[in-house]
Amino acid sequence: MSRIDRRSFLKGAGFVPLIGTATAAAPYQPTQVAALKGSAKSVVIPTHEFAGNLDERLDFPADWEVNVMNMRGYGAPVLTPQQLAAKMSKPVGAAPLREIAAGKKTVAITFDDLTRATPTYEIVPWVLEELKAAGIKDENILFIGSFATHRPMTHTEVEKKIGKEAANRYAWLNHACFYGCKELGTTSFGTKVAVNQHFLAADLKVTLSGIKVHYDAGYGGGAKAVLPGLSHIETIEYNHNVLLRQTKTAGPVRVFKNEMRRDMIEAARMAKVDFSVQLMYDQKLRPIDVRSGDIVDAHHDIVRVAAKTYCTPALKDADIVVSNAYPQNAQAFHAQRWINNTVRDGGTGVLIVQHPLTLDPIHFLNNRTANRSGASYYEMTAKRLAAALPRGTGLIVYSQYLNRTFMNNYSHATHFASKWEDVIRILMERHKGASVRVAVYPYGGMQHPEIELDG
Repeated sequence: MSRIDRRSFLKGAGFVPLIGTATAAAPYQPTQVAALKGSAKSVVIPTHEFAGNLDERLDFPADWEVNVMNMRGYGAPVLTPQQLAAKMSKPVGAAPLREIAAGKKTVAITFDDLTRATPTYEIVPWVLEELKAAGIKDENILFIGSFATHRPMTHTEVEKKIGKEAANRYAWLNHACFYGCKELGTTSFGTKVAVNQHFLAADLKVTLSGIKVHYDAGYGGGAKAVLPGLSHIETIEYNHNVLLRQTKTAGPVRVFKNEMRRDMIEAARMAKVDFSVQLMYDQKLRPIDVRSGDIVDAHHDIVRVAAKTYCTPALKDADIVVSNAYPQNAQAFHAQRWINNTVRDGGTGVLIVQHPLTLDPIHFLNNRTANRSGASYYEMTAKRLAAALPRGTGLIVYSQYLNRTFMNNYSHATHFASKWEDVIRILMERHKGASVRVAVYPYGGMQHPEIELDG
């Protein structure tokens, strides 16, 4: 945590125009926050993952106590391509990739979509070099988007994820959760496993994943590339809904004893994944650690590092909690947990969703589950709008990309603002006086509370 005092800010920045908009080209240009009268405390946050990767400066009244809640691993050294390669060349629980690939003909390589912040393009070149060294031909390499029941990706989106050169040089497919899956058996937890037939048909199966907190499966990555990543919707629904309701072991940072995760591991073993890469990244989506090798062993090894890196101290009972949904803006509800769990009764939360996707509404499993009740869109929306905010708190959603579909996910009591100036105006109306404590979680979509691993 770092606390910004007025003297330090003014010494470093001088008296500057007060803005709350992206510092690069964006729909809105910087505007003066007139209410702050010429000086302020400022916080710079990252925004627009995979959509420009912009920084934005947020200004607050100079007499407020502004606390920036960085993760414990903030400032970790960024790995060079050479350092990444050296680490990936020392696999955990498996032989080196080029040795495993020797004598194989066809290869399937998975990658996640833009709802996950994994900078997959950082590790793809090394994987392809290893395959080339093993004699694999370009025309026999297939990339498969392993994003479970999310919507399909476009070619432009795939370029952003695996790199333009790889997206254009090699074939790629979207996983389809409704068809094209082969049944493999049933896990000990009762999940009937059916997995993408194109992945299963490859002589060599490789998964590429990122490590970020997951509030049911502990962390992303590892076996999640298969279940849910490459599985049929019926398989996913049992794991995500039926099993999740039955177990008491699921939750954030719960990996080793988590029955939901163990079910995923059994599915990955059935799919016979040969090699995986698990990547950790910082708040700028730069690589800071990596493990390669067995899909379970490599994942178990790196989450021990992640638990000490991404954990973030909480400022309890803050008057104002500002949580930036970056780098998972398309699922901004994850970042909202910081508001729900740390703002004081009667306080105000500010959820920042600075990304053109806002809340991506295409999630087939969630939509399927929601529609099972038979309620219409109008009925479901009316219920959400009628919901009261908890504990007398206020909520402001700040985004330059407000639209009705997005806004209909929030209570009618929610304030919406497309300019930071409007956010400050609302906050100053709700919080008068000089003793205002503010907690800013600058990349709340990837930060998690200080929780011990379960093994």
